[in-house]
Amino acid sequence: MNQHIKIVEPKAKVRIGHSACPHDCPSTCALDVELLSPTRIGRVHGAKNNSYTAGVICAKVARYAERVHHPDRLTKPLVRSGAKGEGNWKEASWEAALDLVAEKFDAAEAKYGSETVWPYFYAGTMGLVQRDGIERLRHAKRYSGFFGSICTNLAWTGWMMGAGKLAGADPREMAKSDCVVIWGTNAVVTQVNVMTHAVKARKERGARIVVIDVYDNATVKQADMGLVLKPGTDGALACAVMHVLFRENLADRAYLEKYTDDPHGLERHLESRTPEWAAAITGLSVAEIEAFARLVGTTKRTFFRLGYGFSRQRNGSVNMHAALSVAAVTGCWQYEGGGAFHSNSGILKLDTALLEGTRLRDPRVRHLDHSRIGPVLVGQEDALHGGPPVTAMLIQNTNPANVAPEQRLVKRGFLRDDLFTCVHEQFMTDTAKLADVVLPATMFLEHDDIYKGGGNQHVTLGPKLIEPPPGPRTNHYVIEELAKRLGVADQPGFGMTERQHIDVMLEKRGLGTFDTFREERWADLQPPFEEAHFLKGFGHPDGKFRFRPDWTGQPAPNRPPKSMGVFGPVARLPEFPDHVDLIEVADAEHPFRLATSPARSYLNSSFSETPTSRAREGRPELLVHPDDAAMLKIGEGDRVEVGNRRGEVVLHAKFFDGVKRGVVIAEGIWPNSAHERGEGINVLTGADAPAPYGGAAVHDNKVWVRAAV
Repeated sequence: MNQHIKIVEPKAKVRIGHSACPHDCPSTCALDVELLSPTRIGRVHGAKNNSYTAGVICAKVARYAERVHHPDRLTKPLVRSGAKGEGNWKEASWEAALDLVAEKFDAAEAKYGSETVWPYFYAGTMGLVQRDGIERLRHAKRYSGFFGSICTNLAWTGWMMGAGKLAGADPREMAKSDCVVIWGTNAVVTQVNVMTHAVKARKERGARIVVIDVYDNATVKQADMGLVLKPGTDGALACAVMHVLFRENLADRAYLEKYTDDPHGLERHLESRTPEWAAAITGLSVAEIEAFARLVGTTKRTFFRLGYGFSRQRNGSVNMHAALSVAAVTGCWQYEGGGAFHSNSGILKLDTALLEGTRLRDPRVRHLDHSRIGPVLVGQEDALHGGPPVTAMLIQNTNPANVAPEQRLVKRGFLRDDLFTCVHEQFMTDTAKLADVVLPATMFLEHDDIYKGGGNQHVTLGPKLIEPPPGPRTNHYVIEELAKRLGVADQPGFGMTERQHIDVMLEKRGLGTFDTFREERWADLQPPFEEAHFLKGFGHPDGKFRFRPDWTGQPAPNRPPKSMGVFGPVARLPEFPDHVDLIEVADAEHPFRLATSPARSYLNSSFSETPTSRAREGRPELLVHPDDAAMLKIGEGDRVEVGNRRGEVVLHAKFFDGVKRGVVIAEGIWPNSAHERGEGINVLTGADAPAPYGGAAVHDNKVWVRAAV
């Protein structure tokens, strides 16, 4: 009888490691990682006891094992053996590959001077050590400076014009709100924890959720009030809302007198900014505008969560400032669960001077705008700022041949015979395919780092949890080894380990050391309520919120060096909140406005290599209103050509009535090879620098649409 008894061994308990998400998302989630062996991970979970992450992470990071253990990861240094872009490579040792890079950098410097070398990086990892250590090499060698503008500048600038400090109400207070306004961010797709706290307020307090965006996306679908407007018209909506607040005596005049610079001038300015005026600009109805105004005007605990969508339009700084001004007119800053938030980058304050080698920086060295890499690489004089051509590059943490504006210029520049490019990457990206040397990189679980949560208030440790496969090396290793070969390894900051750099940053902030912080996992640096809500005054010297911004005089977190000047048509920036057509306005030749919005399963160009993400996204498509499709004689699923003066790409039409007529949406940055002509959506986006301090207006494009031949 015993032969029929099945003995079940107890399942071994999975060991859990702790880290932080390294990707370019304001949530910077605290993670619990299943460790299956010294080299393998299982499922990734959100840390339940982190008060912002609250146990919730996006699906693409939850299945991170697909990236870490992907069979197509780069594992060997590669040196180009044929023509650029042909895909012919030969394997090399790490020593030989780094020797070649140093030799080419030295040769370029000997011919043109040190500024001909341009180290280029961005947000493929948000870890401070692995991302920013490249700056130490730049400053030590006096290579061309890097003005990183692509993601934040327009939004950050608009916020600073009003508030004077890049900080705001505790984002966890959304859970204590009676109305949460999610404006300019598809949070379900790009920062899921916003929804965690907003939905909690709805469940526990009956809060209303308002979502404002340019199409009926996943976040709008979860809203109690969804406002779908035309791209680049947020300022008009904000002005009409404030007009109603003043007209119907819903403005908090006592708050305005105490905390703002010119409420009477603002009220006079807004007299002509009626809901009827805004309806004609935004595509919203007068009833929608007035209902929204009355909701926020009568709900004291209204929390405005303002997103990075404001960074994607040429008038984004004006629109951010106008949207932020609504919170000042209602006076909602005075209440817990009220106020506004965009980023807490101004409160975290880790000292990275040694890591980045800022004491080695020579202020005479030019800066180049990384959003304008296309114009830089093809030698446009205004982009080079009077210096030599760029003839050597080290690229870490970014994929400009795929994600940068004016893709045709970018690719043409990389194919120059006189440009030497080394790319340090995890996969053979579109940029790596155009390189001369490709070096395999580790992933975040395979090295030590530390992270700042711009979308929350935490500094979070990301210690090494598993061993990488044979071959990949850390960004820190590459910078240290090149420093030795280029003769600057004796300069301050070199010769230190990742953990030693983390120790310096933590100790200077009074947060202990790597070893002590590993037990704590994160530090909550949220300021007290009165400071976070600016009840002791806003960040300007007079403590007032500014309805009248100083567009060129106000310090900003990412203002370009004086040598670069100001950008774009500064003279057209308004005296008070307003709508200004600094955008690409549709015309007879280009009757459609195109926004290149994020896809749920991708994050910029990351995750597009994982099978589940690719399967869920399907293929590159264009969301087009059925009435527009009928006018164009385009059927569901048809191939369509979308173009402007910069070029054209082929997508497949998908009928979608969640946009205004004349607006089309292309979700996700697909690899260029996923498009039938081998060119991606950023063929269509512009690399001009918007006013006043630059950026990349990748959602701001006038285009034509027609059936593809």
